[in-house]
Amino acid sequence: MKVPISWLKEFVDLSIPLEELAHALTMAGLEVEEIRYVGLPMPRAAAQAAQRQEIKISGLEWDPDKIVVGAIYEVHPHPNADRLVLCQLDDGQTIHTVLTGAPNLFPYKGKGPLPKPIKVAYAKEGARIYDGHQPGQVLTTLKRAKIRGVESYSMACSEKELGISDDHEGIIFLDDDAPVGMPLADYMGDAVLDIAITPNIARAASIYGVAREVAAITAQPLRPPSFSVVMNGPAIEGRVSIQIQDPDLNPRFMLGLIEGVEIRPSPYQIQRRLRLAGMRPINNIVDATNYAMLELGEPLHAFDYDKLVKRADGKPPLISTRPARPGERLVTLDNIERVLDDFTVLVCDTAGPLSLAGVMGGAESEVDETTRTVLLEAATWNMINVRRTVFAQNLPSEAAYRFSRGVHPAMAERGLLRGLELMRQWSGGTVAKGIVDAYPKPYQAPSISLTAAEVKRQLGISLTAQEIRELLERLEFQVEQQGEQLIVQPPDHRLDIGEGVIGVADLMEEIARIYGYERIPTTRLADELPPQRSDPLREREESVRDVLVQLGLQEVITYRMTSAERESRLPFVFEPPPGQAEPIRLKNPISAERSILRQGLLVSLLEAAERNARNQPRLALFEIGTVYWRPTTELLPEERWRLGIVLCGPRNPQGWQKADVEYMDFYDLKGIFEALFQAVHVQQVRYEPAQHPAFHPGKCAQVVVGEQWLGTFGELHPLIKERFELPEAPLLAAELDLLPLLAAIPERYEVEAVPAYPPVLEDIAVIVDEEVTAERIEQCIRSAGGKTLRAVRLFDVYRGEQIGTGKKSLAYSLTYQAQDRTLTDEEVAQSRHRIVRRLEQELGAKLRS
Repeated sequence: MKVPISWLKEFVDLSIPLEELAHALTMAGLEVEEIRYVGLPMPRAAAQAAQRQEIKISGLEWDPDKIVVGAIYEVHPHPNADRLVLCQLDDGQTIHTVLTGAPNLFPYKGKGPLPKPIKVAYAKEGARIYDGHQPGQVLTTLKRAKIRGVESYSMACSEKELGISDDHEGIIFLDDDAPVGMPLADYMGDAVLDIAITPNIARAASIYGVAREVAAITAQPLRPPSFSVVMNGPAIEGRVSIQIQDPDLNPRFMLGLIEGVEIRPSPYQIQRRLRLAGMRPINNIVDATNYAMLELGEPLHAFDYDKLVKRADGKPPLISTRPARPGERLVTLDNIERVLDDFTVLVCDTAGPLSLAGVMGGAESEVDETTRTVLLEAATWNMINVRRTVFAQNLPSEAAYRFSRGVHPAMAERGLLRGLELMRQWSGGTVAKGIVDAYPKPYQAPSISLTAAEVKRQLGISLTAQEIRELLERLEFQVEQQGEQLIVQPPDHRLDIGEGVIGVADLMEEIARIYGYERIPTTRLADELPPQRSDPLREREESVRDVLVQLGLQEVITYRMTSAERESRLPFVFEPPPGQAEPIRLKNPISAERSILRQGLLVSLLEAAERNARNQPRLALFEIGTVYWRPTTELLPEERWRLGIVLCGPRNPQGWQKADVEYMDFYDLKGIFEALFQAVHVQQVRYEPAQHPAFHPGKCAQVVVGEQWLGTFGELHPLIKERFELPEAPLLAAELDLLPLLAAIPERYEVEAVPAYPPVLEDIAVIVDEEVTAERIEQCIRSAGGKTLRAVRLFDVYRGEQIGTGKKSLAYSLTYQAQDRTLTDEEVAQSRHRIVRRLEQELGAKLRS
């Protein structure tokens, strides 16, 4: 939010330099990102200090001797150019002939002496201003030159040349009371604070809101704006009525009426303030609504009352608020016809919709040059509903920015009164007596109990109850002191203070902000530490995570939110039951791509692989995260923990030594699981062939621990892979149910001393039928080998004519070792004989010579 200092000073005196104020506001939660000077002197030392605090300083200083208020008394044609004029201009010292091409002076060309002088911003020879004909802000110095035979050495300035805005369509016409010859910096020099308003401090999204904070921080008195209105017109009663269908969506709605208005430009000082605050001036009526909104934080909307009467067939209009009906449409002020959702709240009359509540008005009832009677609306809307409407219509606005963050119902009356009085002053209209107020759901302010001991315990600062009371009263809290206990109620412009312990925490934040975060001393924790209890599941999860990282995988964390279209690209590894198949949809998604909670993990991982594959040839990613299934009985969704892995690219990363650049395949992924289960001591793991539509036929398996199925892994099916932007290399993927895996990790496991006696190594190759699995052979070898067989490793698979069709040869490396002795050749031979006999008996295997 952009805050002109001249506007801020109407409500609070600034007792410290601007750069110090910016730092104080930042430390209190209102981050000042930039100070932009518009005419005022830029203090060099203070600017350097502010930059050290990372506050950007920019702007243009107006030389008080060279940029002053001038008065044009006559406009002559240029003798040699139709698009230039010569002005007789008084700068308070002498009369100058000033050459300009400003189009807003052309209507006065050749008309003789003006009935009243036009006050302008006059830059003399040698003045430094921005070049109005260059893009951006390029400084230039005015020099004497001849243009079309006429000498020129000074100029009347536009807003762009003075750094007020980017407007260069004409020169500035100042208000009639501008004193000729006064330095322009003294007349309207300003500075603008650009403040980042975070959602937790949305109450300060106004000039007066920032003034409240400044007054509290600097302990200066706050001057509230005037809410008195001169009401001399006929009473509003009976000329308009209000009907609210749902008070939860529209707690309060107010209307005021002003007649006999004349549509014209606002006073220049008002236009300048609006531009400095980031808004475009339109006319005096619309500017009054925007000015009051920026000043107080209460958005207003002006209707042409005569158009409403015409829509009501000459009867007093009935203004109602309700959700949109099926098929309703509305052309908004940006001239776009919008299809309305059933949750969108509308302001309507008996003829149909008039505006999107809290977002934007409709074109049919807008104020234009023919408007003579204005019906002014001030209301309070449900913030969540406004957010939904803004998102659905892709229609951000200044009003929606404030309503979507919460505006207190009490602000409606203040905004309405302020807006009516500004319209009366700037348009010459007459305000009708009274206002129409529908307030079916009054706001109930919380009451919070607080003690100095609690402040000491939570903040670590020693304050008396009186000191705490004074800090809170600076922020307009109502505080009743009962001994050491304070009963606190928030002011009627704040919706962010909760009840109970939440309210106490909110008050702690306010006390700390105004006391000063920088003043809070560093102290040790005084409370007793809670008992430390282990969390076995979490510890086992961290063990799995650590092992995967040690195996060379990189952890990623992806969004839990996705869309149905994105999830449909991949069949689920874990298919939700029929009653839980429908995804859980978010009521207020941040975007269309984040509209449901994910039901599977692999799509998120594959999307991460898509993005990373553009930059690196090798991917080895894993994620431990939750998926969400629709609840069967409880209100909250079922959260299921999953482990997902994705591999793609060469087996080893490239380095200065020669690496294995073959693409990773099914067995690389299987090897990762084997290493993982071995590291966390999970026993009875089996890998069984499987079929799944997401995976390549013949390159897919399921993991089983004991009798518990953990999940499926394999090479991604080529047709599925085409749905993602992935490299040509095979992509291996897996998704496992994490909780059964963690449950299979034992709390304790046996360990053995490092053997002191040497091992005996030998190889064995057996020929078996093609359908016999390597896992079955290994199980048979281990059961026959006994305790002295310490390791079994498959190192070769052979198929060929020499061993016959339908056969395969598997070669294993066997390691024999005893803890208490060196094994003899006879012992090893006996073990080998048992292994060969068992393989022949159970699997029909033959020893390959």
